[in-house]
Amino acid sequence: KAWAFWRPFSLFFGRSPAGRERVGTTLVELIETIADLRARLDADRAVGRSIGFVPTMGCLHDGHVSLIDAAVAANDRVVTSIFVNPLQFAEGEDLHDYPRSLEADAARCGSAGADLVFAPSVDEMYPRAIDTVVTVSAVAAPLEGRYRPTHFAGVTTVVAKLFSIVGPCRAYFGAKDWQQVAVVTRMVEDLSIPVEVVSCPIVREPDGLAMSSRNINLSVEERRQAPALRRALDAGVALVEAGERAAPPIEVAMRAVLSEVPLGEVDYAAAVQADTLAVDGPLHDDVRLLLAVRFSKARLIDNDGVQIPGI
Repeated sequence: KAWAFWRPFSLFFGRSPAGRERVGTTLVELIETIADLRARLDADRAVGRSIGFVPTMGCLHDGHVSLIDAAVAANDRVVTSIFVNPLQFAEGEDLHDYPRSLEADAARCGSAGADLVFAPSVDEMYPRAIDTVVTVSAVAAPLEGRYRPTHFAGVTTVVAKLFSIVGPCRAYFGAKDWQQVAVVTRMVEDLSIPVEVVSCPIVREPDGLAMSSRNINLSVEERRQAPALRRALDAGVALVEAGERAAPPIEVAMRAVLSEVPLGEVDYAAAVQADTLAVDGPLHDDVRLLLAVRFSKARLIDNDGVQIPGI
């Protein structure tokens, strides 16, 4: 079923199919079934409208809003999905504690200019135990793959399913989950999926901490220590910009800064090639520095990119 969800905002920066700004009451349509969403978007494409898609697990913050902003700026119709995907949570992870706020999220989508919110139930997405799993072996294996070995199979399976439901579109992902961006991009390329993956910049708090739905699970002292992740990345970037091309010294420098975080346990601090997440000799071209730090009730990831000029 589909129904209109609205909240009385004084200004609506949405877009008409022709791309014109609309001003008035926020109105966003909430769609709960695959069939309804497919029918709606197929009708849009039939009259030439472009589709922007922002997949999320809800609990939206300004980082998510920046993705919707980018989608609204480039497309005639924008759909945001809100679905906490059980496939990407391993046993003992925070599936049941993951924050959920559909009403507030739908209102925020509407005020940001999204036209549709797709919020299916688990039974709608997985009416029976799923027997088909999409894996991207090499790019998913390092870093997060070592610490959460089932995670990316869950991500790529649900994203492949969402892409199949939404159809040809531009899909917007935050660069904070850089490995996810790399994995999804490789999946789209390998399977010739008619989706353009768009990576959008990380949105940060004033003290440098990357915005995340899990930040609310930090204690007061953990939140005070967490900006060390940004400082660790800065230290690594400075080394690369000073001419360091070997990954180990950069990783040591980042870990040295993270030693300032006594309440956090470092899972990894890595310097790799941005597209493959591997090291194939001296660092070159597009390089990505990535971190993961585990606190008591939140595991934070962050990253930054640096371009090494060619010789």
